[in-house]
Amino acid sequence: MNGWTKHKGVVAPLLRADIDTDQILPKQFMKKIERSGFGKHLFHDWRYSDEEGKIPNPNFILNRPGYASASILLVGPNFGCGSSREHAPWALADFGIRAIIAPSFADIFSINSPKNGIALLMIGEPEMEALRKEIDSDPFVEVGIDLSDKTLGTNRSKFGFDLDEDSIQRIRNGWDDVDLTLDKSETIREFENRYFKNRSFQMPNAVR
Repeated sequence: MNGWTKHKGVVAPLLRADIDTDQILPKQFMKKIERSGFGKHLFHDWRYSDEEGKIPNPNFILNRPGYASASILLVGPNFGCGSSREHAPWALADFGIRAIIAPSFADIFSINSPKNGIALLMIGEPEMEALRKEIDSDPFVEVGIDLSDKTLGTNRSKFGFDLDEDSIQRIRNGWDDVDLTLDKSETIREFENRYFKNRSFQMPNAVR
């Protein structure tokens, strides 16, 4: 997974509260174990007028001209609630979403998203309203995000956001849980050597 520190992109406003993981990726599409290929099913029930996903709903924001390549979402509070499925961030990342701006996020979704390169940027209600008004006046305004100083903004405004340092490091380095483990491989090997050194049995080949 490619990491990033700065990103700039078009913001798609989807200002609904309590958007859950089944709305982000309906359960019938959770049949694969690899992370790729879920983007075409993102927001399926809202994005398409048919069950097969062949007839786009022209009223849905990501189907409107200019928003098909949006890489940032502006959403309502408690985004990502419901099931703990990591498939929801997989679908968002596969579609090309790199950041989501909201007043609040569901806890487990907040854990799963940085593993997939998605920054969840939490801002206050006054900042949400100001950004919404700016998008209303300039629908395809680009928002720049800088993880280094925890700011986001346009040519007209700039806001601070909340995001924990662990999530920032994951996103900047492109780390998931496996990458974090591999990053500690030398420490793990040192522990294994110390653990088995004074014991009467041999270290299994699998951990040598």
